[in-house]
Amino acid sequence: MTQHYISWWNLENLFDIKNSTNRPKHLAKSLKQELKGWNKNVLEKKLTNLSSVICQINNGKGPDILGVCEVENKAVIEKLLAKLSPLNRNYKIIHQDTKDKRGIDIAFIYDAEKYQQEGKIFSLEILKRSATRDILQAQFITNKENRLIILGNHWPSRSGGQYKSEPYRMITGETLSYWLERIMEIYDDKAPVIVMGDFNDEPFNRSLTEYALSTGSRKKVSYGKNPYLYNLCYEVMGERKGSYVFGGNPIMFDQILLTKGIIQTKGKFKINKDAFRIESFDNMVEGRYNTPVRFGRPSKKSSYNTDGFSDHLPVSVLIEEK
Repeated sequence: MTQHYISWWNLENLFDIKNSTNRPKHLAKSLKQELKGWNKNVLEKKLTNLSSVICQINNGKGPDILGVCEVENKAVIEKLLAKLSPLNRNYKIIHQDTKDKRGIDIAFIYDAEKYQQEGKIFSLEILKRSATRDILQAQFITNKENRLIILGNHWPSRSGGQYKSEPYRMITGETLSYWLERIMEIYDDKAPVIVMGDFNDEPFNRSLTEYALSTGSRKKVSYGKNPYLYNLCYEVMGERKGSYVFGGNPIMFDQILLTKGIIQTKGKFKINKDAFRIESFDNMVEGRYNTPVRFGRPSKKSSYNTDGFSDHLPVSVLIEEK
């Protein structure tokens, strides 16, 4: 069997530098205060720290596909790839610029020796009164000529309060579910789709269970008529594990969900027990709650730490292709 090690990581404010030609003038103005002190050396250090983690994923082989969010542009991802040279991977980038007011986007990094990108990418920006966060779809053909569809998500934040902001995530969950219906209409209801991202809600929140139709029941996903998603995070719920920590509480914001095309036993792909994992290596967490060590920004001295990484931990899934 061929193995596919697929990961997701919120890189927390991976911004370009002040005088970058890749940054629009309006964005440079709005980020001026926030990115005070963010220069070439700071970016270089952040990239070095992030790459050191990515190089340890998959037993030191690196992920086959890595979805990321909170990246400003393709240029910073290219700089990150340059740091991944020890992996000897032929990584390529899929990225879509969005109109998010802070300029943070979703992207995929994939090994072009294992996958061929198929067709166009699709992106949908979720609106409040202006664009905020998005869903990004990419399609890959494996070396065994099977299609694998991946949807990267960065859902609206809890800024302003969990419940006040919750309707925006509900809208996003409903949009995602409709999106999956369309995928299954175009291909078939067994299309293998991986949905991953920073959802800013936990697996049991309504945006995921009622609107995105996420569940911890494999049977419901395999045999249900609706486009249910099997949420791998249910396998570690109750163990006080999380990809993010707030107020001393581990929170599972970063999740990986699968359609029936991957979890049904008769399909072309399969997952084994313990296929889902939260990645954590030396010096990535601190304190009694295993809080992710942030890199932060120079303009916010309380969280600025040049030995840090991100306020989120990566999550991964190991999928086997028959």
